[in-house]
Amino acid sequence: MPKRMTKTQLANTHRKNRERDRRTVELIQATAKDVHEHIQKRSKPDLKFPVRALSNVTYSTKRGYFEIGKQKKVRTLTVNTVKTFAQTLRMMSLSKELVETNDFATKRDAYYQSKNWGAAMFQDQTESDTVMDDIEALFSVNAINREQLRFVPDEHGGAVAGELVVFDTDLETGAIEKIDCTRFGSGAYSIPTSVEQLSFETKAKFILAIETGGMFQRLQSHKFWKKASCILVSMSGVPTRATRRFIRRLSESARIPVYAFVDCDPYGISNIYRTLKVGSGNAAHINQFFCVPQAQFLGVTPQDIVDYKLPTHPLKEVDIKRARDALKNDPFFRQHRPWQKALQMLLKMGVRAEQQALAKWGLNYVMEEYLPNKLKNVRAFLP
Repeated sequence: MPKRMTKTQLANTHRKNRERDRRTVELIQATAKDVHEHIQKRSKPDLKFPVRALSNVTYSTKRGYFEIGKQKKVRTLTVNTVKTFAQTLRMMSLSKELVETNDFATKRDAYYQSKNWGAAMFQDQTESDTVMDDIEALFSVNAINREQLRFVPDEHGGAVAGELVVFDTDLETGAIEKIDCTRFGSGAYSIPTSVEQLSFETKAKFILAIETGGMFQRLQSHKFWKKASCILVSMSGVPTRATRRFIRRLSESARIPVYAFVDCDPYGISNIYRTLKVGSGNAAHINQFFCVPQAQFLGVTPQDIVDYKLPTHPLKEVDIKRARDALKNDPFFRQHRPWQKALQMLLKMGVRAEQQALAKWGLNYVMEEYLPNKLKNVRAFLP
């Protein structure tokens, strides 16, 4: 039976969202108040940000994702930093206004908003994005991310199909919209840029996160989700923040596993899958929100190339470098011996294979043979 959302559960979700908004505003006010009090005392205020670099990252299998370390960079109000300091405070003020009015701004919106800030306005969006990233890092230590500050990315999330009902809140009316992901015909539900307000109802057994749009479309068109009782999510390459957060919240809410289905190449493994599962080094301050530690690697694996006699392409120099860097420097791959063996096997073979290579055995071989066979032995999946 579906895990149905009761009225009480929906009310609790909205109560938690309101509480989160209240805490966000309080943190912004407390930060601004601290700066104001220092100025009144004729002392220099400062802001402390986590150092966002691989050198300040730790990884443990217990927590399951890259964590930011204790190193901080301090921005003190001086003649040289006064403009950036003012921009940071103005951006925080904009965030407070957005939360209080239940609105949002894209990164581009925020850049153009600054044109009303006089001498504090941004000259280009790179400058604006950097300040926004700093603010997110500042508040991440209090478990607040950029979306909760009401700044959303310009890009949309991935696509979803299968055994899932999504409950979304209409921004204008506050009414709950019920979205059935089995009823999009040949299309799919598009993940919104912010997913914090969503609630879920599902009877699915697992989530299948898919790298390519083409493979997602094939599985969706033939309703593989119905046969396998699952939810399909198209990542379209490296998954966006919204896609990762959606998968994370859905998996935890429904208490179902996540299986990743990507190309067998160093990019698919060390960029797409690794980002989904444990996050990235330069975004370690937000991995606690956006990674999916419970994800496992279904395929395509180097061993699949052998077992399924897949067509391949030679590894490029960039592939070889990426695989060697992962083996030498990446904390995730250094922790997992099965992944070290898989990458070493790929380097030894000197080839890579795409998901679509399974079409060698027939256009629908992937859902008639490959995936059913794989799903019979999930314990054998790479970590």
